[in-house]
Amino acid sequence: MENTSATDLLKKVRKIEIRTKALSHQIFAGEYHSAFKGRGMAFSEVREYQWGDDVRNMDWNVTARLGSPYVKVFEEERELTVVLLIDVSRSGLFGTQVRTKRDLTAEIAAVLSFSAILNNDKVGALFFSDRVEEFIPPKKGRSHLLHIIREIIEYQPRHDGTDIGEALRYLTGALKKKCTAFLLSDMLDVTPDGSPRYEDALKVAAGRHDLSVIRIYDPREQSLPDIGTVHIKDSETGQAAWINTGSRRMREAYARWFETVERQARELFLRYQVDSVQIATCDDYVKSLMGLFQGR
Repeated sequence: MENTSATDLLKKVRKIEIRTKALSHQIFAGEYHSAFKGRGMAFSEVREYQWGDDVRNMDWNVTARLGSPYVKVFEEERELTVVLLIDVSRSGLFGTQVRTKRDLTAEIAAVLSFSAILNNDKVGALFFSDRVEEFIPPKKGRSHLLHIIREIIEYQPRHDGTDIGEALRYLTGALKKKCTAFLLSDMLDVTPDGSPRYEDALKVAAGRHDLSVIRIYDPREQSLPDIGTVHIKDSETGQAAWINTGSRRMREAYARWFETVERQARELFLRYQVDSVQIATCDDYVKSLMGLFQGR
């Protein structure tokens, strides 16, 4: 049984690798490079001041020590550190269309990883539920990348809930140098009135890192079907209740609540200049990711 499971896992990894690696080569490599390269400048050296140099780059310590003006020289950073923040809470197991949210997350994460590797970037991953479950430090190489993809496919969280703020705070503490971070989640970490619980952590993380949010959702989450009285259970909290979906008032109230959740998230991302995209489990994510890259 154990060998069968290992074989199935390898097949899944291989299938994802074949599809996403091809996409990364054919479609995303150029867009990824354009979107994320050249956004940072790294210190290179100190040299004597020349006519036309920007006086804001003066190195006053060296100037005072040597008695003549010196400036700091910067060059474009060619190598990035990419970190995927992956929501592995139980709500990711939901899916009424082609696949679950977790399946879509795995494929998108793989595409981003291969795109980064093609550009010689380091890639790391942070898996979170209502706490940080696992952190894989950024490294290069195919074997490291496949390790991340295997974890995405088979990871079994030890906890059920969602705490996006905790994941963002961990990222801010773990990586002191600026990185390119992708947060992949359904972003359903809100108060009862629909307000995001992660605003403060997002503000700090977006100020330190180049953060993009990829919100993954299932269309059925946006509205309730009219199927009479049903018993529902929250996969994360375990709370259960009977609701009458035949009630128009009930359906409209739910739709308004979900629209509020989406609107407040969008406003939050705009406020802190965080690039974002929404991708449904029934969507072709290629077009959506291209839009995210080109929008930068």
